[in-house]
Amino acid sequence: MPRAAAPAASRTPLPERPPVPASAAWRDGDPVGRRRFADLGPFRLEAGGRLPAVRLAYETWGTLNAARDNAVLVLHALTGDSHVTGPAGPGHPTPGWWQSMVGPGAPIDTDRYFVVAPNALGGCQGSTGPASTAPDGRPWGGRFPQLTVRDQVEAEVRLADLLGIDAWHLVVGASMGGLRVLEWAVTAPARVRALAAIATSAQTSGDQIASFHTQLAAIRADPRFRGGDYYDAPDGEGPHVGLGIARQIAHQTYRSARELDERFGRIPQGAEEPLAGGRYAVQSYLDHHGDKLARRFDANTYVRFTETMVTHDLGRDRGGVEAALASVTARALVVAVDTDRLFLPAQSERIAAGIPGAGPVRTIRSEFGHDGFLIEEDQVGAMVREFLLETATDDAITG
Repeated sequence: MPRAAAPAASRTPLPERPPVPASAAWRDGDPVGRRRFADLGPFRLEAGGRLPAVRLAYETWGTLNAARDNAVLVLHALTGDSHVTGPAGPGHPTPGWWQSMVGPGAPIDTDRYFVVAPNALGGCQGSTGPASTAPDGRPWGGRFPQLTVRDQVEAEVRLADLLGIDAWHLVVGASMGGLRVLEWAVTAPARVRALAAIATSAQTSGDQIASFHTQLAAIRADPRFRGGDYYDAPDGEGPHVGLGIARQIAHQTYRSARELDERFGRIPQGAEEPLAGGRYAVQSYLDHHGDKLARRFDANTYVRFTETMVTHDLGRDRGGVEAALASVTARALVVAVDTDRLFLPAQSERIAAGIPGAGPVRTIRSEFGHDGFLIEEDQVGAMVREFLLETATDDAITG
């Protein structure tokens, strides 16, 4: 892999860019775009908190058939949202995050399947989250209660009820989305016919918790975080420094060591001289990604979502992980990325070994580490397309 300088956008000194908004959360009154909204009523949370009203934003593609058996649930990762596919535009500052996976003729073919993608509970793109208005008329901010993966899935179960979907033909997601895929299959086994758990885990490890902890600490240490109550701050006065650092810490786990070394090595950034206070290209690359996220996300949502990953344990109060996995009745596609250093391939092996209806782990070959599930869309798409074909064939035989 030839070495190259960082993307051109990162060569622009960050102070010369427009000020970063205190939060890039979608707020009522902003353009709706393709979003739809489901009001789910009051909500008691696993950790003991309560939300008096919950709303989920979601998007759909395709048509639900008369038998209501062609629905596919797509679950996003940490900084994703409901906009799986489609262009950027009013209400959607970025294009879809899995563009080639969903659509007419795509691996998840919307000519055949009805696809639903919610913004997870606690999110910042239309679902009830810290940026939402609390009963007292102010944003929830730091008062927003702690969430778990199980809370997020319970909200999605209620969404399925409102949509009249008794069972999903497929529930698919990667990374944080994969945590919810597995939770769906254990919480509501009769409602998941097939699942695809990609680059994920049944239980976060000590190493993962350590990485998540440092990201949380970076945000909370930013004096402009103000305990989560920063929504009234002017542009440039929000917790973008802490959020950017958290993203930089995370991004090191999203890419492989080999890629960063071969792509950047010790190349200086442009005309900058590291011995005179300048940056290496890899430093500029991380600065760019930290700044980019701060301009499209929300620090409180990053905190709440990261906490759901810290506490993720499929086996909690279920007799352990293996007992929980053994209760899954869905057919399962389990996918690992060979260079992943966030969700290690061994964690995918544990999932596949524990689910009765899982075949051998399928492996994405990639130089890009964890982000391979996004970058290697040809490989991921082929696996998902083949799996859907297999499930359709099995259904035809058993039917």
